[in-house]
Amino acid sequence: MKPPLRTKSVGTKVSEAEFALLEERARGAGMRLAEWVREALLAAPVESGPDAAEVALAEVLALRSLLLNLHFRAAKGEPVAESEMRGLIERADGTKIERARERMEAVRAASLDTVRATVPEPETAAEMEPEEV
Repeated sequence: MKPPLRTKSVGTKVSEAEFALLEERARGAGMRLAEWVREALLAAPVESGPDAAEVALAEVLALRSLLLNLHFRAAKGEPVAESEMRGLIERADGTKIERARERMEAVRAASLDTVRATVPEPETAAEMEPEEV
């Protein structure tokens, strides 16, 4: 059975660095750029809810927050009342997804910055003019 005929296209403008990043990801997947982009677009989540990586990171960050707070209290020899523990848990749970998204966005931005740093910027018109002798 033949796949359905593709007659529509979707386009966007990207910078040199972004294009290089997309090409690198497609190569890494062993695909042509157009195939990789199509799969990435079709695999994008329909909802804006957290993905599995965000959920996992959020849980780790919440556990880290609780562990650090409890360790700090234990090191000072202070007991933790049940109400305080519930408050710590609520605070850790209340901010975990937001903190995970911030961390993941920082990693994505750093990755893109790394790619941008490796792709030379186009020369300006002034740089292209011959020097006077």
